[in-house]
Amino acid sequence: MPPLLLSQDYTVTLNGLPAPVAHAAASYDFLNFTMTGPVEIAITARDPDFWKNGVDVQPWRLGIRPTREGATLRFRLDHPAKLSISRPGDFLNHAQMLFVFATAPVPPAPSGPDVHILPPGIHTGSLNPKSGETWYLSPGSVVVGSINLWKVHNVQILGRGVVLYDGPQDPNDDQGWMQRPDWHCIGAMDAHSIQIDGLTCLVRSRTWSIQMKDSTGFLYNDLRVIGGNPGNANQDGMDWLGGGETIVRDSFFRASDDVFAMQGNWGGYSEAAMVKPGHEVDQILIEHSVLSTSISNIVRAGWPQKRYNSHHFILRDSDILHGGIGSCGLPFALFTYWGAHGSSGDHSDFTFSNLFLDNWYSLVQMQQRQPELYDFTFRNIWALGQPPLSSSLLSGDVRDIHFNNVKYGQQPVDHDSRMPLRVAQGAAEPAYASAPPLVAQFTVREPVRMPGTQVHLEALRQPQRHLRYTWFFGDGTTATGRRVHHRFPDALGTELDGDRTGAGSFRVLLHVEDSRHTDAAGDPIQDWAEQDLPVVARWHDALPGGPDQLPTAAGLTYQIYPGQWPDFPRFRQQVPMRAGIAATLGAADPGGFTRFAVVYEGYIDVPVDGGYRFAVEARDGARLFVDQDAVAATGPQFAEVCGSPNNAVRYAAGTIGLRAGLHHLRLEALETVSVGIPQLLWEGPALPLEPVPAAAFRHRDIPQVVGH
Repeated sequence: MPPLLLSQDYTVTLNGLPAPVAHAAASYDFLNFTMTGPVEIAITARDPDFWKNGVDVQPWRLGIRPTREGATLRFRLDHPAKLSISRPGDFLNHAQMLFVFATAPVPPAPSGPDVHILPPGIHTGSLNPKSGETWYLSPGSVVVGSINLWKVHNVQILGRGVVLYDGPQDPNDDQGWMQRPDWHCIGAMDAHSIQIDGLTCLVRSRTWSIQMKDSTGFLYNDLRVIGGNPGNANQDGMDWLGGGETIVRDSFFRASDDVFAMQGNWGGYSEAAMVKPGHEVDQILIEHSVLSTSISNIVRAGWPQKRYNSHHFILRDSDILHGGIGSCGLPFALFTYWGAHGSSGDHSDFTFSNLFLDNWYSLVQMQQRQPELYDFTFRNIWALGQPPLSSSLLSGDVRDIHFNNVKYGQQPVDHDSRMPLRVAQGAAEPAYASAPPLVAQFTVREPVRMPGTQVHLEALRQPQRHLRYTWFFGDGTTATGRRVHHRFPDALGTELDGDRTGAGSFRVLLHVEDSRHTDAAGDPIQDWAEQDLPVVARWHDALPGGPDQLPTAAGLTYQIYPGQWPDFPRFRQQVPMRAGIAATLGAADPGGFTRFAVVYEGYIDVPVDGGYRFAVEARDGARLFVDQDAVAATGPQFAEVCGSPNNAVRYAAGTIGLRAGLHHLRLEALETVSVGIPQLLWEGPALPLEPVPAAAFRHRDIPQVVGH
């Protein structure tokens, strides 16, 4: 492994043989290998405590759960896949992530008079193919530079090589938009009929990774793009500035901005550049891919003042690992069209279908003034594990928007409030499909689950015959059938993070498929459902006496600690300036203080014995303790971009086993940068994921002694 690619953070073996791990960009590493049969993978982190607090293997849809032996993870891979391996909740720009790319064997090098073969090794300098040429980058070859496709046609870039781009861009300013040779990992200007297969792009500077200007007829297959830079911005995955007619298939993107972005042109941020009319973007298909960004959108079209048209866009059959966080004008989303400040254009026929959302922020943000956005379809969108952190928006000249089987966990979205969605400024109400052709939904008979006990799961009966039911239990095992039995092996949960509380949640997935029929779009008729099932090894007993005997009253006590706290203070060393009783979270009276930390304390009334999963949402930070155990913490503050004064909403969840009755509760929150109250949600036996009601909060009612 050449020094400029050598990783120091992991060692990996494949079927017991060492495999080289390469450094990509920022704190990201990667591993490329081919497979012809099952592979046993062992990953050892340099830090012996690296996996101590859990492991996150994505896409979640694959149901991979490794075993952990100190600093080493082990799991089996039966088929080619593109994986992201990190620690739970660690997915922002400073995250330490390992990407594992397992592919089919490399096709042989072609031959012919216009074929150029790069052997293994370092090749300094960009590639500038001519029309009609084929370039084959052998496995182990590294191009330090760019691939420039400038006014060429009928070009092929094949093989399994790496392009390492680290350009001269200003790390503190956006210069990555420029249309120049040697300015992107792949840059195209007026290029047509291009095939790129098997390439890995590593982008270490603040620039757009792949940019195509007025170019058409591109086929990207098995592409891997990894971008990271300290500025964490202006590093899109792929951009179209006019043109289109592009297929992206079986690819992987980790970006530090929009993964895919469409504009008619881009000539800088001056007024004249912004209002200059751009060329149409048309006919884009992205499928069977794995997509991740530290901020921004998965797909973005439009920009304030921009004038162009776009049509016929499809994103389907793909996994969204991290769907952005924060806001720039509009909150980040799976799809954003930002039509503001005089922008205009006709945009239609966009389809998003069969998508799995792991970590994400909001679903859609669509804003346009003239002439209109119309005919947008969101079909089979399966959001796993968390609710939306920001509301969706339809605003202005927006119509014919269709939501067909959008689901959060097991719950379908069938009206605006469930999205939640705000319809404003004359936009038409969207259409929600009344009934999908089949429904994946399941029940679990046992409200209390412990390691080794038998659990009965049953899928909803469907009127169709010849359905296939496939279960992924979140512990690395699977089963088929409408009714199944399962025993969870431990209480660590899917992410191996349950040891701190003695309970963990397993991410159970059900896939139901009609193998004999397709829908109107030609897709297999299918549906998925997801539910986190707590498994408890250690119980927390309720306080003796219960709510009927303890002297308690409704609400929680609170204490206010004024200050511009960048992180949680050591509260025992601080003196609160205000205190009182709040009916619920967010109801504390800060007494005029606008920057403060607040501590809510009291009891939570648990209705029945069971494993409970608690989640906190906050902009500036929140952490939850139940019976003195740290259950969930949102992590460090993460600033929104584009001049926003706020922090982005953070989300964190944890599981604990509670007996029915009163339990100590303490929630600490910061309101030091952003305006917004913390949210506390729970789910448990017979309880869907929902905000904890005020009726569940109690505090110690101490009688007042009146002197004489």
